[in-house]
Amino acid sequence: MNRNEMIESVRAEMPERRWIHTVGVMETAVILAKRFGADPETAETAAILHDVAKYWPTSKMELIIRQEGLPADLLDYDKELWHAPVGAFAAERDYGVTDIIILDAIRYHTSGRERMTLMDKIVCLADYMEPGRDFPGVHKIRELAEHNVDKALIAGFDSTITFLLERGKRIYPLTVAARNDLIRTVREAEL
Repeated sequence: MNRNEMIESVRAEMPERRWIHTVGVMETAVILAKRFGADPETAETAAILHDVAKYWPTSKMELIIRQEGLPADLLDYDKELWHAPVGAFAAERDYGVTDIIILDAIRYHTSGRERMTLMDKIVCLADYMEPGRDFPGVHKIRELAEHNVDKALIAGFDSTITFLLERGKRIYPLTVAARNDLIRTVREAEL
């Protein structure tokens, strides 16, 4: 499947407003990849596919999580997390993506993880800060992303965790682990 076919197929999976978000993530991921020394084409492909399963029925995502051996603990947390690992599964099954760097960037773009790859960080950060995003703290994330992907991503995770705490929601353990790992990385770099 070529790039244009992939774009049209993914676009058909979501409402127009989500497609506009996806385009923003694509553009932002390419900018971040160039800024921080990652492959822009890989970043763009991961960004195109990052929300491919976002609007699939919850029952379909749950079935895939159960049948395909995806982390079962996802089912104990907010369904907003589900589309990322299900999306990685769809990227491989439906779009023929075999590059683990792309698949992991899709898989972890909502939760993060310990030892995130540069591509994981770029797609996750692009999702947080694409131009259409408007939430408290997004300007700080964008400012930090001018110079330091890790500090910007910590600010993004802080925003997510604060949002979840304010609503009395559970926080997925990988998100806490990702934040803690990034803080360790930043501190070690400053020594």
